[in-house]
Amino acid sequence: MTKKKEEKKVYLTREGYEKLQKELEELKHKLMYEISERIKEARELGDISENSEYEAAKDEQGRIGSRIMEIEHILSIAEIIDSQDTGYVNLGNWVMLKNLKTGEKMKIRVVTPQEADIFTGRISEDSPLGKSILGKKVGDIVKVNAPGGAVEYEILAIEVG
Repeated sequence: MTKKKEEKKVYLTREGYEKLQKELEELKHKLMYEISERIKEARELGDISENSEYEAAKDEQGRIGSRIMEIEHILSIAEIIDSQDTGYVNLGNWVMLKNLKTGEKMKIRVVTPQEADIFTGRISEDSPLGKSILGKKVGDIVKVNAPGGAVEYEILAIEVG
């Protein structure tokens, strides 16, 4: 008898978990209904063997179905992380950084790869920047190897997420 391998947990912030739940509901209710309607309308046009509308709707239905299964799987193994005020950068914390060369300041949130989104300031814990600031405290200087060369940042503030 074989033992079922325990799946690795996926860590998400509460915000990330709720965002996935919302996406799942939208996909299941709104989009799947709309796709079914498109398929029905395409069928009514007659011969579906050469109907590009039908093929496009079926492809989209498959893509959405796959995404629904992916989200359901992630949510089933997800564990919500609550960032703590430990004085050190932890997963889920917002961090204010200052580029020591340019003086530019930026605020980022350290998240898991599933939630990373550079456009909203969410940096993966696995990224070079994420790895370099985890476990550091206010006042620490970190060096990050970037494509354009090494960049040094000072940690100015850490906020609970």
